[in-house]
Amino acid sequence: MSDDPFVGHRGLLFTVAYEMLGSAADAEDVVQETWLRWAGLGDAARGEVRDPRTYLVRIVTRQALNRLRTVARRREDYIGPWLPEPLLTSPDVAEDVELAESVSMAMLTVLETLFPAERAVFLLREVFDVPYEEIAEAVGKSEPAVRQIAHRARQHVAARRPRSQVSQAEQREVVDRFLAALSTGDVQGLMDVLAPDVVLVSDGGGLAGAARKPISGAERLVRFLTSRGARDVVGAAAWLNGAPGFVLLGDDHAVVAAVGLAVEHGQIKRMYAVANPGKLERLTTEAALTRAPQGGRH
Repeated sequence: MSDDPFVGHRGLLFTVAYEMLGSAADAEDVVQETWLRWAGLGDAARGEVRDPRTYLVRIVTRQALNRLRTVARRREDYIGPWLPEPLLTSPDVAEDVELAESVSMAMLTVLETLFPAERAVFLLREVFDVPYEEIAEAVGKSEPAVRQIAHRARQHVAARRPRSQVSQAEQREVVDRFLAALSTGDVQGLMDVLAPDVVLVSDGGGLAGAARKPISGAERLVRFLTSRGARDVVGAAAWLNGAPGFVLLGDDHAVVAAVGLAVEHGQIKRMYAVANPGKLERLTTEAALTRAPQGGRH
């Protein structure tokens, strides 16, 4: 096993970049850029770095901020709602409650409403517990300014973050009930598992069939879900972004949509459906590896 600090902290660096950007593909690019900068120091210079973790987090944060400002301009022209790229995660991630919440679809959509610097400061402080002075170096601002940004970001997130915390078992039970009702076209079963004011947000990016605007209300959503097109796919439970969710599979077993859920009081309150093919390539590959008899991911 390599003793290179970059290898040891790679998982952390990816998580920081992903939560900053909401895109696994962009996060991988940022991590690669960070590696190139780290490797470019040379052995002697790397040996002089007193705290490699802090150094690497600072680099990945700066790289993610640069990219976030660029993609923010692209997202202004995005067709329909923009949702984060879904991640296939293991049940172990859900056991870390703070991490699971921070990578959840619900939280990532809240983080999307922050300015780039606010997002970086909030994540580094609230999720990764980085000291203010180190955050100041990472984002290029004074420590007092960072403290103000952190306070403002906390208030913003607190006003919008999901209120209800439910157990993994309850989430899994809700997913199972939903998929059972969906597979049989059980209208009453769907009505029972959906909150009356449920909202579906779907992201097709103009490349896949998806509602251009959120669908609100259980009755409207059930009509959408039981339409012919919706019945032509197979649903399968999956761990997405640190919580139980499900994927919809086409005839070739490719993932055609990934759906994250927000559950309250035993019912689905919000659904986040990603159908943009560009955001599902990684998920399809990982799902195929998981199904493989050998060499699957664990």
